[in-house]
Amino acid sequence: MAEPKRYVTSEELKTHNKPGDLWICIQGKVYDVSQWMQTHPGGELPLLNLAGQDVTDAYIALHPSTAWKYLDKFFNGYYLKDYAVSDVSKDYRKLYSDFSKMGLFEKKGHGVLISMVAIAMMFSVSVYGVLYSESAFVHLFSGGLMGFLWIQSGWLGHDSGHYQIMSNRKSNRFAQILTGNCLAGISIAWWKRNHTAHHIAVNSLEYDPDLQHMPVFAVSSKFFDSITSKYYGRKLNFDSITRFLVSYQHFTYYPVMIVARLNLFGQSFVLLLSNTKVPNRGQELFGLLVFWIWYPLLVSYLPNWTERAMFVLASFSVTAIQHVQFTLNHFSSTVYVGEPSGNDWFEKQTNGTLNITCSSLMDWFHGGLQFQIEHHLFPRLPRCHLRKVSPFVKELCKKHGLPYDSASFYKANEMTIATLRNAALQARDLSKPLPRNLVWEAVNTHG
Repeated sequence: MAEPKRYVTSEELKTHNKPGDLWICIQGKVYDVSQWMQTHPGGELPLLNLAGQDVTDAYIALHPSTAWKYLDKFFNGYYLKDYAVSDVSKDYRKLYSDFSKMGLFEKKGHGVLISMVAIAMMFSVSVYGVLYSESAFVHLFSGGLMGFLWIQSGWLGHDSGHYQIMSNRKSNRFAQILTGNCLAGISIAWWKRNHTAHHIAVNSLEYDPDLQHMPVFAVSSKFFDSITSKYYGRKLNFDSITRFLVSYQHFTYYPVMIVARLNLFGQSFVLLLSNTKVPNRGQELFGLLVFWIWYPLLVSYLPNWTERAMFVLASFSVTAIQHVQFTLNHFSSTVYVGEPSGNDWFEKQTNGTLNITCSSLMDWFHGGLQFQIEHHLFPRLPRCHLRKVSPFVKELCKKHGLPYDSASFYKANEMTIATLRNAALQARDLSKPLPRNLVWEAVNTHG
């Protein structure tokens, strides 16, 4: 005689939401992933951010079909008593299933090979221009070409972090280190940690690191309350310096994008030199070391400091386009305060994301970000299929009354600047006092 099923309610499930006692629900079954958190390939943050919840849609979106066979070893014998599936989730799961049956997640096209060849050609031309030309114009052009190389290597690094772009895992790992660490100087481990947290909690002011750019930028006046970042584990203080910088952020936006790469360089080393558990830390550091050998060495071959500065500025200025692209998809979209929820995946992704309207001839330029809604809903879908599936996503949004926002590249820039300007003007309102710094007040209290 089979044993009767054991059940827990959603309220009971919520109590298991911390390290050492972490449960999640997938398709009505409850899993204890407390120990798995330490070795989870996606890191501990996704599990912590969605702990104690039904995470079915997020699990479907972020995991390959081969991952399902490993779930049973974490099943703790409980089922979710009040498990329910919304109409939106039913349609989303059906759409995912349809795409799987069509083989879209496995068909990657020839884009990777073309990108690799283009990157190799740009690298060769840039290096040749530095080493074998005496023309300052050629040196400037070589710097700009290096910036284009970084953009294209960034798209490949992004793709390889979401799905396997090569024939096997080892070659995919090699592609990650090559395109991210060695060529661009950005740790793929840092990117995966940051980007996965972004996907899980898109446009949550507390949980999404892609919106947490204080003291330089604040996309919402809600940041003025000095909220605590769950990603960085610290308070994002809105002090007098931050107020000043944010007050002019709509003017400083593009200049900051030019030097934004310095932040990615720094964040990479901060993670790899920290106590945070990082898989293959040695590979990551070696890849960064390769970059910090070849790039400064190449720059040093230029004849004088003026041309060296021009080369670096040109490469940074061109790759600033990509940093702008990163922000356009989310800065002007709906934001919220609070933890992400596992049972409104489709709704959160569509509300917090903006597509870029463009011709198919410009798909290479945007690297898949032009279909950011589709990418967020199906992050493992190769970007060569995003344009193909967009009508299905748009129809599903229309059916359930959900936004499917899209704008031209120019209009998206306008919307982003307008968002920053709106927050900047609110920051200038001196009638709103800064949050009290209790530590400062305690130290400076007399009597």
